[in-house]
Amino acid sequence: MKDVIKELVGWIVSILLIVAVSYLIVTFVGQRTQVSGSSMETTLSDGDHLIVDKISYRFREPQRYEIVVFPYRYEKNTYYIKRIIGLPGETVQIKNGSIYINGELLKAQDGLGEATIAGAAEYPVELGEDEYFLLGDNRESSEDSRFSGIGNIKRENLIGRVWLRFQPFSRLGFVR
Repeated sequence: MKDVIKELVGWIVSILLIVAVSYLIVTFVGQRTQVSGSSMETTLSDGDHLIVDKISYRFREPQRYEIVVFPYRYEKNTYYIKRIIGLPGETVQIKNGSIYINGELLKAQDGLGEATIAGAAEYPVELGEDEYFLLGDNRESSEDSRFSGIGNIKRENLIGRVWLRFQPFSRLGFVR
C-alpha cells in the first residue's frame, strides 16, 4: 500500500511540475499561433502555424521589419500579425505608394508591396516614445496602423515576434 501511495504522489508531483513548466513557457517564452487571412502574403499564408518568441523583447527593443503579434483591441482572443515599419519617436508618412520615415524614403525590403492606400498616413503620423507603426506585407489587403481600428501600437501590446513557421512542413523555417 505504501508503495502505491508513494508512486501516486510521484506521478502527481511530476504532472504538476510539467503543468507549471508548460505554463511558464507559454506565458513568458513562446506561444503557438495560426495565421488567418492574407494580410501578410507572401511572407505568411492563411493557415500557417507559427511560434511566437515572447522572451526577446524582455531583453531588447523591437526592430524595424520584425513581424510581431499583438491583440486586436475590439475582440478578445483575437491577435493580429504585422511587420514593424515605424519605431518610437519617428514620423511615418505614405506618399504615392512609398513609405517615408522622418521625411526619408524607406528602402523597401524585397517582396514588400507598395502602400497605395495611405489611410491615416496620408499625413505625417508622429509616433510616441512607446508606439510602433505596423503594416501587413500585402499592403492592399491589410488592416493595420493606417486605419483607426488599429492605429499605432504601444510597446506593452506587442506580445512578441514571429520566430518560426512549423506548418505546413513544406515551408518549415525561421520567419524574416
